Amino acid sequence: MINTRQKQAIETKKKLLKAAEAVFFEQGFQQTTIRHIISRAQTGYGTAYVYFKNKDDFLIELMKEVMEQFYEVASLPFTPSTKKEAQDLIVNQVRLFLSLAMERKEFMRIIKEAIGNSPVIEANWQNIRDRFISSITQDILYAQSKSLANPQLIPSLVARSWFYTNEMFMWELINGDSAESMEEIIQHMTVIYTNGLYSSH
Repeated sequence: MINTRQKQAIETKKKLLKAAEAVFFEQGFQQTTIRHIISRAQTGYGTAYVYFKNKDDFLIELMKEVMEQFYEVASLPFTPSTKKEAQDLIVNQVRLFLSLAMERKEFMRIIKEAIGNSPVIEANWQNIRDRFISSITQDILYAQSKSLANPQLIPSLVARSWFYTNEMFMWELINGDSAESMEEIIQHMTVIYTNGLYSSH
């Protein structure tokens, strides 16, 4: 059970985060200031600084919910017994990853802008990358242990190249820079990846 003061603190923090999200969408990351957020939330400076040091803190907190959804995709069970099953699981995972990015497209654009303008957000995004790469590495190790994947390949190196490929196409789709459809990207990426990783050896 939480007391009245704790409940009030939770509600105040939620109010500030809701205001921050609205301001980020309206102003973009660079143009947003703490003053804008406080004004939207109708709270005092002292109140805001109890919970957040700066606008970077606001965005990092807002990123947590979205990133947890991505991590759920990265953490999907991967226990294939055949190369075909592995390929099907990978196609599904990539589709979910890119679909989620497109569903949260506007918010992802804010993150992209922040990565280029805030060392703190950039470091936070690198932590997210590392978590994905670790998960992919474990999947490759599993496939190698079952004699499905090429044992001569270095799992962490393959995992990094695979994640960065996914990330590149994710940003292209979010920015509307891709001439190909999401489905075409998924099919081509996974064929190249799985044919390389699961080639005969």
